[in-house]
Amino acid sequence: MGVIRLTDEFYTDRGYEQKAEKELTPSMEDYLEMIYRLSDCQGYTRVSKVAERLNVKPASVTKMTKKLWEKSYLEYEKYGMIHLTNKGCKLGDYLLRRHNLLEEFFQTIGAKGDLRKEVERIEHHISFENFQKLSVFLDFLKEHPKLLSEFESYRNKQSQ
Repeated sequence: MGVIRLTDEFYTDRGYEQKAEKELTPSMEDYLEMIYRLSDCQGYTRVSKVAERLNVKPASVTKMTKKLWEKSYLEYEKYGMIHLTNKGCKLGDYLLRRHNLLEEFFQTIGAKGDLRKEVERIEHHISFENFQKLSVFLDFLKEHPKLLSEFESYRNKQSQ
């Protein structure tokens, strides 16, 4: 494990975000993930459905679909259907897998509270490389249930 020295650079959360210069904002990722969730079965979704599921106004969805269209993640018809492009499908699939993996991780370690909120706070900030490592770790625990059981016993002792 690396040692943090006082001479190391530190940033606020927003500072790290700006330093990384991500293509999509967390809000864009949320919209794309939801569009992917809703269009998975039918191949399309509608503005009204996205607005309903994200608890936002249809005008907000329309504004965001325009931004995602400009980045080639989707095609949409004004007041009509939203279709993901191949690029949008690939990223939407990753965003959903990342979300589900973080939920599974928190459940596995016995986290309490509103896990949806915790996942929402973290999912936009985990790198792809660390997502992959976390995925391998959870797969390892599934293949070694005795270790998971030992961890649960240890965790229970710590919380007493």
